[in-house]
Amino acid sequence: METLTIIGTGPAGLTAALYAARANLAPLVLAGNLPGGQLTQTTEVENYPGFPEGILGFDLMEACTKQAERFGARLQNAIVAAVAFTPGGPQKLTLGDGTVIESRAVIIATGARPRWLGLDSENALRNKGVSSCATCDGAFFRDVPIVVVGGGDSALEEALFLTRFGSKVLVVHRREELRASKVMAQRARENPKLEFIWNAVVEEVLDVAQDKVTGVRLRDLKTGARSQIDCGALFVAIGHLPNTDVFAGQIAMEDGYIVLPDGGRSQTNVEGVFAAGDCADHVYRQAITAAGMGCRAAIDAERWLTRQGS
Repeated sequence: METLTIIGTGPAGLTAALYAARANLAPLVLAGNLPGGQLTQTTEVENYPGFPEGILGFDLMEACTKQAERFGARLQNAIVAAVAFTPGGPQKLTLGDGTVIESRAVIIATGARPRWLGLDSENALRNKGVSSCATCDGAFFRDVPIVVVGGGDSALEEALFLTRFGSKVLVVHRREELRASKVMAQRARENPKLEFIWNAVVEEVLDVAQDKVTGVRLRDLKTGARSQIDCGALFVAIGHLPNTDVFAGQIAMEDGYIVLPDGGRSQTNVEGVFAAGDCADHVYRQAITAAGMGCRAAIDAERWLTRQGS
C-alpha cells in the first residue's frame, strides 16, 4: 500500500513530489507517456522565476526531477490505464502493464495538451515558429508579422498580448463572427496592430524546407481561393484538451477539466484524491501556476493523511 501516489511529472507533479518527499511521505510518482510534461517539448523558458538568462524546458524539468528524488520521491515510468476511486480510499490505479497499485491518497497532475490544426507542416515547425502559448514564446518574435488562429477569448487574449512584440498580428478565423465575449472582441477591434481574416483556414505552414516559419497558406472557406501571408510565427489558439480521459466517471469534471469544489484547495469531490496543474486549470496554464498548485496539493494531501492517521 502506497501512502501517496502522484500521477504526472510536469511542474505540478514534480513540485507536489518535492513537497511530499520533504514531508517524509516517500511519494510514488508515475511519469505517464510524456515524462516532464509539455515543458520538455519547448526550447527556452524565460518566464520561470530564478533563471534570469532563461532555461531550456527539458533542463528545468530534469532539475525538478533530481530535486524531488533527492528527498525520497520514487519515479516510475508507467502509464495509468484505469482508476477506481473510493471516498476515503484506498485508491486503486491500474497501470498499462496490468499492475494494480493501491494508495491511501492520490494527486492527479496529468496536465493538458493544446489542440493543434493537424497539419504535417505545423508539426514539423513546432517550436520553430509554431507555438500554442503567447506568454511563453511571444517575446521571441519581435517586429515581425504574427498569425493567430482562433476566434474565442483565448485567441484574442493571445493576439492582444502578441501586439506588444509583433509588427502586426493577423487573426485567422473560420467564421464571420468571433466566439469571444463582446468586451474582448471590441478591445481587439480597437487595437491598431491587430487585423482579422475571416472565413479562412490555414492549410499549410511555410517553410519546412527552411526549418522556420516564413508564412502560412490560407484557403477561403466561401470562395475556395487560396492565398499566402508572410509571417514570422504562427500561434494556434483553438483550445486545450486536459489529459483526464482515464478519470471519466470517477471524479467530477467540467469540459474535461477536474473540478475543485473548494477554490482555495486541491481536494476533488472524492475524499483523498487531489488535483493540480493544467488538468484542473483552464485559465492560466503556466508552469509557475502549475507548480504552485502542486505545492498546494502536496500540503493538502499531507494534512489529510495526518488526519487519517497515516
